[in-house]
Amino acid sequence: MASLQLCDGYLLFKPSVSPRLLSQRISHRLIPKASASPPPSPSPSSSSSSSSSLSFSRRELLYQSAAVSLSLSSIVGPVKEAKADEQLSEWERVFLPIDPGVVLLDIAFVPDEPSRGFLLGTRQTLLETKDGGNTWNPRSIPSAEEEDFNYRFNSISFKGKQGWIIGKPAILLYTADAGENWDRIPLSSQLPGDMSAEMVTDEGAIYVTSNKGYNWKAAIQETVSATLNRTVSSGISGASYYTGTFSAVNRSPDGRYVAVSSRGNFFLTWEPGQPYWQPHNRAVARRIQNMGWRADGGLWLLVRGGGLYLSKGTGITEDFEEVPVQSRGFGILDVGYRSEEEAWAAGGSGILLRTRNGGKSWNRDKAADNIAANLYAVKFVDDKKGFVLGNDGVLLRYVG
Repeated sequence: MASLQLCDGYLLFKPSVSPRLLSQRISHRLIPKASASPPPSPSPSSSSSSSSSLSFSRRELLYQSAAVSLSLSSIVGPVKEAKADEQLSEWERVFLPIDPGVVLLDIAFVPDEPSRGFLLGTRQTLLETKDGGNTWNPRSIPSAEEEDFNYRFNSISFKGKQGWIIGKPAILLYTADAGENWDRIPLSSQLPGDMSAEMVTDEGAIYVTSNKGYNWKAAIQETVSATLNRTVSSGISGASYYTGTFSAVNRSPDGRYVAVSSRGNFFLTWEPGQPYWQPHNRAVARRIQNMGWRADGGLWLLVRGGGLYLSKGTGITEDFEEVPVQSRGFGILDVGYRSEEEAWAAGGSGILLRTRNGGKSWNRDKAADNIAANLYAVKFVDDKKGFVLGNDGVLLRYVG
């Protein structure tokens, strides 16, 4: 699987954790609490509320209540919007018009239209908001529905009004008008690694484009496997067990990457201009769950079992120190920075932790304990707009 990001005129893809791997990683420790109250079912819209006839996909038909058999041609009436619901101190939950079992995978907003954003997921899920994330409506892409594939939209990124979506089976979509229209860009199947990571494969190959994705240039001269075979004598612990893929990868605003090996034995970094990935030993006994960049340019590191570590100083290093956190024994899966001083960490069984001093100490937001979901992604668009993604279609919106 792959995700992507636009920066300095280039589209950069990076592999990320699939729903299958996520379920494997949280199955031992991240046990949801008793189910919270389910969202109310959307009520049928009055036929007088709209005079236009809208065409729906098979997926969108599920959002309408009906007591009779439905054809796959068309129906009349708008789909009910998803709305923010219960208040959770700094966060509120937004119920979404999606099928049960859909896994949310990424979220992004249009820089030139800050209130407009898109939310992606499995089963060809694409939702759009025009009010900053308070309400969401389903969107369809005709070019993706012409085939019988049930695409999983993995990642989305915008620069200005230009945006990209990548999915699996291999599909690449491009918009030049902030998401009003999406065009399908042809993909080649000749690059190494997972086809859905066409431009940066799960084997570590990185490609960049400057002409809307029609031509790509390699930024790395060799795969991670080749690098490890060449440098195995350098003492990287666990390199011989490398399976050829990443389990997680994150990019800094200045273009640096940090990636975790599939087994969590070691991590790798890459900076623009380097010919290959640089492998690093993990400085902790437990295997790595996830890694990313702090707002000050340093690294954070999560280990399996709930441990959180911060690198000493900024930049790339193998020197980390553990920070005590109240994870209650559940795994922490992601960290997102709102500013250099404030960050949020999310994990199993509704775990939400916050720091206001750059990560030196963390306090648990107990109000989120009632969310019966494992929270696996934290993303701040800016200091006023942030979201947390969880399984079972859980979306939390930051309200400060």
